[in-house]
Amino acid sequence: MTVSDEKFTRQRLLSVQPWSDTLFSLRCSRDPGFRFSAGQFARLGVRKADGTTVWRAYSMASATHDEFLEFFSIVVPGGEFTSELSRLAVGDELLVERQPFGFLTLDRFADGNDLWLLASGTGLAPFLSILQGQEVWQRFRRIVLVYCARSASELAYQPLIKQLMQRDYLQQHAQQLTYLPLLTREQQAGCLHGRITTLLDTGELEQAAGFSLEALNARVMICGNPQMIDDCRTRLKQHDMHLSLSRRPAQVAVENYW
Repeated sequence: MTVSDEKFTRQRLLSVQPWSDTLFSLRCSRDPGFRFSAGQFARLGVRKADGTTVWRAYSMASATHDEFLEFFSIVVPGGEFTSELSRLAVGDELLVERQPFGFLTLDRFADGNDLWLLASGTGLAPFLSILQGQEVWQRFRRIVLVYCARSASELAYQPLIKQLMQRDYLQQHAQQLTYLPLLTREQQAGCLHGRITTLLDTGELEQAAGFSLEALNARVMICGNPQMIDDCRTRLKQHDMHLSLSRRPAQVAVENYW
């Protein structure tokens, strides 16, 4: 088997960015032939000392046009993958499967006026990729990014989010984005307090956004832990919003690779 026949490419770790004691981002080189749609994920492999390889799926946080790949991860105590990853240094090898996966992409939807992006924890990653592209700003008039974390120290990527609309190619769309950070275990100025589902129930999320979540106009993407996704979908069904399928376009798209 030649290198080109393998299902993965060998990339190099470029940097590791810690966000908190439990959250970090890693950046690696990108094979020129690797193509993905914003919102998709890739399987990363790390070789263990015994020669076996551990694989985990991670959404791309980087833009489709970036020359590198970036991923957002949580430290799992005793976790097989992150334990191996923590031993790597800049310049070490990462394996990246050639084929990206996932359907948390904008082509899941018919056009609408509003796009709601609901993220908890590392579920923020695919939305960062989507927001750094052009398509989302051209297709939707208003975009709401909801990012839920336990504490302010776990709100990662704040510099990128704050500077996003200052980029030359996005400045004309600056008024389209509403960013709503949520904290569940502490209160802080500038952040809503409570879980996404709780604030959907009370109407505080819509009040903070300044407009209603309606099936006719809204499209919703959800990424986070499985329980969060299930709970959000239950609430959205009450708004007559359903999972979008290729044979039946609707209002909701989710990603769950736990």
